[in-house]
Amino acid sequence: MAKRLRVGVIFGGRSGEHEVSIRSAASVIEAIDRKKYDVLPIAISREGKWLSPPDASQLLPQDAQSLLPAHVASAVRGDVAILGDPSHTGLLSFDRNGGALSSQGLDVVFPVLHGPFGEDGTLQGLLEMANVPYIGCGVLASACGMDKVAMKLLFLQAGLPICRYVWFLRSQWENDPSRVIKTIKREIGLSCFVKPANLGSSVGISKAVDKPSLERGINLAAQYDRKIIVEETVDAREIECAVIGNDEPTASLPGEYVVHDNSAGFLDYTEKYTKTGHVDFVVPAPVSKALSTRIQRMAIQAFQSVDAAGLARVDFFFKRDTKELLVNELNTMPGLTEVSGYPKMWAASGLSYTRMLDLLIELALDRHREKSRNKTTQS
Repeated sequence: MAKRLRVGVIFGGRSGEHEVSIRSAASVIEAIDRKKYDVLPIAISREGKWLSPPDASQLLPQDAQSLLPAHVASAVRGDVAILGDPSHTGLLSFDRNGGALSSQGLDVVFPVLHGPFGEDGTLQGLLEMANVPYIGCGVLASACGMDKVAMKLLFLQAGLPICRYVWFLRSQWENDPSRVIKTIKREIGLSCFVKPANLGSSVGISKAVDKPSLERGINLAAQYDRKIIVEETVDAREIECAVIGNDEPTASLPGEYVVHDNSAGFLDYTEKYTKTGHVDFVVPAPVSKALSTRIQRMAIQAFQSVDAAGLARVDFFFKRDTKELLVNELNTMPGLTEVSGYPKMWAASGLSYTRMLDLLIELALDRHREKSRNKTTQS
């Protein structure tokens, strides 16, 4: 029997998407093939502390905790610092006094973190330095995929159609709010969406319809990020497509959010992550075969435009009046919860959650082997 690979699942994190990350990690742990893999949970608290596996497991729902290997509960407890050791085991645990606790000996890491300090290239950089294979996009793609402004510039460079937008810094808003409002009115209009540039899961997003709501929306977004983006309101269907792969990615059947009754006027955090009954995620999306094929093709283009790897979800607007298809954004670590679109789209495309995880692990190991071919000296 082949040796089980040891998979480190890192979750939580110091961002507004902490809770979504925990739910995604729980779904991964519940779906992963335990005949092939041992899972080691590693949590990052809201304050940025790295928690040992037994303490990390306490953040998970009981169902997920019961599926972890028995040795997790008996491991050393307490806050730990994770340091890279690329010459030997990859990641080492140290207690706060500098004493080595244990070698994690991880074969691959699944950084199931959403938002800043996890999905934005910071954690990916740590794993690169430690020379540990990990699932998902690298440093560049993660950083560009997190920053909506950088992402849109890359989409434009790739020739992908996007909606109109403006962006500004929190300091510019605080120093001269009238000038910012004037620019938004001129370039976008007062019917718009205000977002933190570096966040996901609809955290900190609001819809503005007049000057007071615009000011409130900017103040809200400014609580989460120093960079704020304002996008035009588009009367459109919201369609998503899942992408998986490295150099030759594949796109799933597209899915669509169908809203029945939504007082927020858009898919906010509550609508996405609670079972309100106001919204359904329909997959396959009720679109023509030609449009479905076009969505898949553009999703792969968007994926490649940021040099993504492993997985990503690409979100689209399909305008109701002109029937124009716009790329909205790309998520390099999409939600993997029980209500998330990414696994649902792959399930409808014939790829189960468990097999999807197998493939993501294979892709991570393949990418690590490919990068290991690079010379690091001039000799």
